[in-house]
Amino acid sequence: MIISTDNFVTVPPVLSLVVPLHNEEATVQLFYDTLEDLAPALPVELQYHFIDDGSTDQTLAIVRRLAQENPAVHYVSFSRNFGKEAALYAGLKQAQGDYVAVMDVDLQDPPDLLPEMLAGVMSGEYDSVGTRRVSREGEGRIRSWFSEQFYKWMNKISQTQLVDGARDYRVMTRQMVDAILSLPENQRFSKGIFSWVGFKTKYLPFENRQRVAGNSSWSFWALTKYAVEGIVSFSTVPLVLVTVLGFISFGIALVSAIFIVARALVSNTSVAGWPSMVTIILFIGSVQLLSLGVMGRYLAANYLETKRRPIYIVRSKH
Repeated sequence: MIISTDNFVTVPPVLSLVVPLHNEEATVQLFYDTLEDLAPALPVELQYHFIDDGSTDQTLAIVRRLAQENPAVHYVSFSRNFGKEAALYAGLKQAQGDYVAVMDVDLQDPPDLLPEMLAGVMSGEYDSVGTRRVSREGEGRIRSWFSEQFYKWMNKISQTQLVDGARDYRVMTRQMVDAILSLPENQRFSKGIFSWVGFKTKYLPFENRQRVAGNSSWSFWALTKYAVEGIVSFSTVPLVLVTVLGFISFGIALVSAIFIVARALVSNTSVAGWPSMVTIILFIGSVQLLSLGVMGRYLAANYLETKRRPIYIVRSKH
């Protein structure tokens, strides 16, 4: 929408929508139609930035057709599946709007919240307006419990505070997006990065919504790995715990050794010692393996960063 008078022409600000895609042929058109229906009510001009994360279905074909029909539709297609974090980063790099929004294509992120989110950012009162789920209705109990525990413990062991139930869905100012892009790390955890860069943020609550179509690519194992990446990226407390555990095991081993020697001297008999020896060896061995595993995960993260490989590789774009 362009408002013109005899003396001036007012061009509305641009909102860039960053939308990661991975095998979402069932939802892309529904998402696009929903946003197009909402567009006239928004005080901005919409631009779409679809990031195809190595889809193997017809997702890219649908996005290409939309790009031919609407010049406001842009896309980037990866050479393979690099993960949602890479797709988010690529989308933020491509987005050039005055404001940038991150949304999931499955419509679990309510588009009807966009006007209120935009109002909060455009007023200058907030640099970012995000969303958080206040219920997990429709989600498995075990998965919900682990999600709640992750936020609870992450906030205890990290200086970066995460809002329980927070989604990636948010509207941000250009300044905040530029700050996010200034972080060059390869192992990315966007929820933590959004919080770490600071800026004044408001969260809008909403009830959980189900996907409109298709299946989620986020399995329980994938979410577990994502949680581990988040902990490694924003907390060194596990390394401290390993150090404490090492001191505790050393103390137990020392006390056990003193007890065994003292018993041998007092009773003046040979000590079989097999059960106590096996117990101590197993205990110390398990502590060492646990410690090596934790330190190895941090070392692996450092190893991947020092390689300086690109976060993603583009096969085609429009």
